[in-house]
Amino acid sequence: MDQVGEVSRALVDHIPVIWVKPAKQSVSRLALWLPPLSRAKDDVLPFLQELAGVGFVAVSLDPWQHGERATESGEQIMERVFGNFRRHMWPILGQTTLDSLRVLDWATTNLGSGPEVVAGGVSMGGDVAVALAGVDKRVTRVASIVATPDWTRPGMRDIRDPSRFLPQGQADAYAQWFYDHLDPFTHLDAYAHGPAISFECGAEDTHVPPDGALRFQAALRAAYPQVAERVRVAVHPGFGHIDAAMSSSLSQNCLAWLLEGPASPKPNQTPA
Repeated sequence: MDQVGEVSRALVDHIPVIWVKPAKQSVSRLALWLPPLSRAKDDVLPFLQELAGVGFVAVSLDPWQHGERATESGEQIMERVFGNFRRHMWPILGQTTLDSLRVLDWATTNLGSGPEVVAGGVSMGGDVAVALAGVDKRVTRVASIVATPDWTRPGMRDIRDPSRFLPQGQADAYAQWFYDHLDPFTHLDAYAHGPAISFECGAEDTHVPPDGALRFQAALRAAYPQVAERVRVAVHPGFGHIDAAMSSSLSQNCLAWLLEGPASPKPNQTPA
């Protein structure tokens, strides 16, 4: 990995942003990497530095209601969200997707990067990155770890107690708007332009099961066969949600995927 520049910070409108540039920026590739639920931009700084080390201008932001934008602890966010998933999670996903659009506009103008963008993240961060690729054609490649394109997360179980199914709750009109406009699984046409998307899934993940990514790939295959060839679903035996989210090997898979050039067809992979 090459040397990287200093960590820089800014407020983009109301959005706290962090970024790292390569020490010698020879290319103008921009990467956005997003944290999981209850975490903040500084938690993904080590991976931003890895991205910068291979030539990206690497950017992250605090998701809505997180980090510098939070009014509660991470534990309280988790308790609130999983107490009424649709009411609380859908606005976080949706508003963070819209905020990411704003940050990309700013970054391509001010950081000497773009116009093409790669994006990704862990769990909720990956969910947002996949949604972003559906609304912003600058995003040509996405890498996600234990993420899903289906915001309803069918079969979702408690991350601490896999024996317990988590209730979905009820969306209010505000939350429903985000789902109706941004949920990837119900907007397959938004992916007809063919962004390359990789899902790194844990075979034993009962919190965000691989089924969502597999159904998304199958639905794209039925609607847009050539587009589906650009979607990879790698299901890793022995990995649950937390250990997959923390896996250095899965993050390196994401790094390799984002480093690839123009999107090329990739088969399904089920690593041994």
